[in-house]
Amino acid sequence: MSALFFKRFLQRPFQIASIMPSSKALVKRVARKMDFSQPRVIAEYGPGEGVHSREIARRMSADSKLLLFELDPAFCRDLKRQFAGDPRVHVVNGDAARLPEELEHRGIPHCDYILSGIPFSILEIKKKRALLEKTYEALADGGSFIIYQVTNELRQHATLFHRADSEYFLQNIPPMFITVFQKTNRLNGHRRPLRRTAELSTNHRSA
Repeated sequence: MSALFFKRFLQRPFQIASIMPSSKALVKRVARKMDFSQPRVIAEYGPGEGVHSREIARRMSADSKLLLFELDPAFCRDLKRQFAGDPRVHVVNGDAARLPEELEHRGIPHCDYILSGIPFSILEIKKKRALLEKTYEALADGGSFIIYQVTNELRQHATLFHRADSEYFLQNIPPMFITVFQKTNRLNGHRRPLRRTAELSTNHRSA
């Protein structure tokens, strides 16, 4: 753990959420949820000190793009320093909800993958659902929204997605749920309707 990470955790414990960065085992497990066999557009919410970002950048092709959305200015400065020589990586010091605007600004139609380690469980419900909607719309058909979280409560809110597969990963402090939300091809160009939480709980298997 870097001194910067520990310092920012002490200053903003609810925003940072975990006292330690993701383990090497968790980073590799999350990266294996993505297919790097061709150029990809990937966004990451809350990269922190960049442990997942570095692994993604190491694996992705020269024609790929990685957009990092980090609210914390200290982390943002450090990420810009880390990736200063990598034109594939773009660091945005702002809210993840800016993703659609950033994609439009850069002439990028959609993301193939969106990764998030931000603590969704502490977000106010309206903000949480608004971010989920923007995430869904930013993904290409067939794209995936991948999260690693201490709890798995987001499944009951992410009703726009067509499929969710979770695993409980113990090789991290604390253990994490890794969930992959899949956006499959739309039928006749129509958006998938929101389902009620009760309906979701009966149709999705528990992790």
